[in-house]
Amino acid sequence: MPICIECRYPVKTLYTEYSGADDRSSGHGVRLTVCKNCGRFCDKYVEHDAVVLFIDLVLIKPQPSIIRLGILLLLFDVYLTWARTEKQTSSNPSIITDLNANNFLRLTQQPIVFQYVFFLLLCALSTLSFHVSIRFLTSSPLSPLVLFGLIPRYSRPNSVSTALLVSSSTKLFPILMVIWEYDVPAAARSLGWAVVANNVEALKILLDCGYGTAAVLATVGAISRWMVGRGILWVVGLDGVDTVGDSGVAADGKALWAVVELGREWGGRLGLG
Repeated sequence: MPICIECRYPVKTLYTEYSGADDRSSGHGVRLTVCKNCGRFCDKYVEHDAVVLFIDLVLIKPQPSIIRLGILLLLFDVYLTWARTEKQTSSNPSIITDLNANNFLRLTQQPIVFQYVFFLLLCALSTLSFHVSIRFLTSSPLSPLVLFGLIPRYSRPNSVSTALLVSSSTKLFPILMVIWEYDVPAAARSLGWAVVANNVEALKILLDCGYGTAAVLATVGAISRWMVGRGILWVVGLDGVDTVGDSGVAADGKALWAVVELGREWGGRLGLG
């Protein structure tokens, strides 16, 4: 008996072929069976040609999973945050002496598993705050944006999280740092802007709103993530170490403001000259 390739639930047939269909390969007169267990097509490859089947078999391509993508992004965030922290403290030792009782040194002296769990919790709670804040603003009846009629209430908050996860796939690009060594803070800052731009575009398409509203949502989510990250660091006495600010709104805002101030200063000098 055939089974569903998505959930392995047994089914009677993978497709139904209606009489009068003269060419099954073209898809005419063939209807794919929908799995009663998971609600997806039992075997979507029935309508794919041999080339697609061969490529997916060679690549051993798994079925896409948003949960797997979310876990992958979270684990990669842990790696980047850890690398960012170590690089910052090693390149600026004065930060360590300003911390109460050298808390960062105490962290580095802990077992590697303990350190990993700490950064995992830091990234998980920060990411959770990012999604929760945006889901609240878009899907809660108590959302200020909904109450003031700026956006209609979106009834599928899970779709909002899915859009944010998919649009955050740019975070995977720094895997190249395993091959080539480059400036981690500068790369993280550029990557942060790219992720924010992708989040804005995803929210605009999903919610069918303007760029302004989507930018507000993405900014609020980024600020929430930054505040939670900074709060956790403050609780454990690591407020002097900026692990999430390099790619966050705070550092990017400071950098943009510095550029504006520099432009104003040069403009003033040119005006006086």
